[in-house]
Amino acid sequence: MSKQLLLGDEAIAQAALDAGLSGVYAYPGTPSTEITEYIQTAAITAEKGIHNRWCSNEKTAMEAALGMSFAGKRSLVCMKHVGMNVAADCFINSAVTGVKGGIIVVAADDPSMHSSQNEQDSRFYGDFALIPMYEPSNQQEAYDMVYNGFAFSEQTGEPLLMRMVTRLAHSRSGVERKAQQPQNGVSFSDDPRQFILLPGNARKRYKLLLQHQDDFVKASENSPYNKYIDGPNKKLGIIACGIGYNYLMENYPEGCEFPVLKIGQYPLPKKQLMQLVEACDEILVLEDGQPFVEKQLKGCLGIGVKVKGRLDGTLSQDGELNPDSVARAVGKENKAEFAVPSLVEMRPPALCEGCGHRDMYTVLTEVLRAEYPSHKVFSDIGCYTLGANAPFNAIDSCVDMGASITMAKGASDAGVHPAVAVIGDSTFTHSGMTGLLDCVNENANVTIVISDNETTAMTGGQDSAGTGRLEAICAGIGVAPEHIRVVVPLKKNYEEMRQIIREEIEYCGVSVIIPRRECIQTLARKKRNK
Repeated sequence: MSKQLLLGDEAIAQAALDAGLSGVYAYPGTPSTEITEYIQTAAITAEKGIHNRWCSNEKTAMEAALGMSFAGKRSLVCMKHVGMNVAADCFINSAVTGVKGGIIVVAADDPSMHSSQNEQDSRFYGDFALIPMYEPSNQQEAYDMVYNGFAFSEQTGEPLLMRMVTRLAHSRSGVERKAQQPQNGVSFSDDPRQFILLPGNARKRYKLLLQHQDDFVKASENSPYNKYIDGPNKKLGIIACGIGYNYLMENYPEGCEFPVLKIGQYPLPKKQLMQLVEACDEILVLEDGQPFVEKQLKGCLGIGVKVKGRLDGTLSQDGELNPDSVARAVGKENKAEFAVPSLVEMRPPALCEGCGHRDMYTVLTEVLRAEYPSHKVFSDIGCYTLGANAPFNAIDSCVDMGASITMAKGASDAGVHPAVAVIGDSTFTHSGMTGLLDCVNENANVTIVISDNETTAMTGGQDSAGTGRLEAICAGIGVAPEHIRVVVPLKKNYEEMRQIIREEIEYCGVSVIIPRRECIQTLARKKRNK
């Protein structure tokens, strides 16, 4: 087959298409977004009728994928690591139901928090769910794992978790493609109660999952993605997980002097692991993310072997793994060829010139600071989070998707006034609607600003589920129509905006202000494409 130069994300997408994918389900989030975008623009997607629309959030994506699996077809679920928290309810239970058509869940982790709130490691989710996991070391492995993974999912009867990291997701390499497979036809489980998790049935399904654990370990021991590579110097044995193997080999282009166990599939392969432990005096664990493997070795081996890694300070407990940190960990001289000139300074991200969020914050902060000195503003996840920076310095919190509304409610419950929430249109339909319902149910004294730029701007301008219907959603949830106020955030409308903000803050109850103006970037793209 042909060879293509692909991002890690694109390799996953192409492999899914080549493996007979019937649907991709996702919510955009860096560094996973390009997987779905690649599938959306591929010619075969339209030809074969492959589902490719964005979902409202990661939970709905996981549930829809399980529904496609229920019907016997292959589905791909894509999200960034914090999206796993949203999808977890269905994800964990899908391990108990099992699958009919193959499911691969891609969690793109972000060590060093390039565009995220935390550094959580999605491998803990796979371990929690008791299902097999993949962690590629390069783009070709990412392709091969997905291409073969759907059949493995159907063989084991379980969804698979594939863990990516930012550097692999967003770097390119040559990828050899395999033959195109047809989509599965519609078919259903031989067990009509497989997907019914009433307690009596769930207990049976859970016992079955536990019975398969030894099979999953044997699959890892026989996996082409797990390799034991011997070396003459037995003073140290190295476990290199995922991209950590690449970083190790960059330091040993002629081959590593120490025995190496390369890990690309979980659960850990016990046979090769014991081979390494018995041969070597000490073990060094190289893993990009949290000490997932290191904790397992220290907690479970119980044989006195010394294990080094992030927990003992050999590697930093935070931030990305890289070739230089790996070099230091194995005792090699760090020969960095380039240094950052002292003249170069970091420039924090900022709202685009001409962005509607700028006008919204300009007026909002002007009113609040001049007239309401006790105000607090609770923000959410999106471009408007940059209101935390100069010149606005406008927000007091940013925690997770949807938290702006519910934190404002909690603060209001505690006596804070005015308690103002700022949330975007896409984030509102992702996780804000239930918080608004809580506010309506208790008639909370909050002012909610849904800053509507008619797109999911932070991740590149994907469709927003709320476009054209925010007022109807808010009214349907129960906000009084006279307290759903729409404004156009432009300088000529500043006085109108000031007056509306004052009126809604003074109203004792739930009010929603919707400043609406299309994202300046998506507008510019539309003009260029005309």
